[in-house]
Amino acid sequence: MSLGQEEGLRSRAVIDLHCHTAASFDSRSRPRDVVRRAFERGLTHLAITDHERLEGALEARSLAPPGLVVLVGEEIRTADGDLIGLFLEAPIPSGRSAQATIAAIREQGGLVGIPHPFDRWRGSLGRRTWLREIVGLVDWVEVHNARALFRANARAAAFAAEHGLPGVAVSDAHTLLEVGVASTIVEGDPSTPEGLLAALRTASLVTGRGAFVARLATPLARGLNWWRGNRRRRGADARMGQESDG
Repeated sequence: MSLGQEEGLRSRAVIDLHCHTAASFDSRSRPRDVVRRAFERGLTHLAITDHERLEGALEARSLAPPGLVVLVGEEIRTADGDLIGLFLEAPIPSGRSAQATIAAIREQGGLVGIPHPFDRWRGSLGRRTWLREIVGLVDWVEVHNARALFRANARAAAFAAEHGLPGVAVSDAHTLLEVGVASTIVEGDPSTPEGLLAALRTASLVTGRGAFVARLATPLARGLNWWRGNRRRRGADARMGQESDG
């Protein structure tokens, strides 16, 4: 049994709240390999947050070994930037406003996080001046994203502290090399929305970084997935996915 699982037995959990599988348009990591890697890394809880899809998370949950809990989530491209929804039962369509997307997540009893808010190279909410308008509607901020560049994480940490929001460290893994390189250690059981909210108040961060070579794999995965028909869902495509995935 690895360190993370042993700590879990003592009412501690090691969680990664942002990870992708081959269900995402920009990853080639099979769900079965992702959960195996997460367990080997010592994680006790892993959120699968594919872009506009749940099927990878659902498959990962069904394949998770004893000692690893998979949380079903989604990374959603809103009209205003990216959001993370957790504890979902059906995918949330992209393209809505951030406020409408948050409302849709809440309708499912889910929780809301802000991923990489100040990463200028991605669809980040922090690039929009009205980020502060939704600060009271979210549950955590990624203050360390293992893929974020330059001062993006420092700015996110300052923002979370200013507004009294829990901060988490995440891998944002798109390859197996990255799974669990950054994580959050908490007290309690984060397996439910209520449990995760309570646990985040005790968070301590493991702030690892993904290998640069892993980042180079992302455009290759995007191209191969595009060729195979796995492309980013937008608007009506995401709603069609909801009918088939839910």
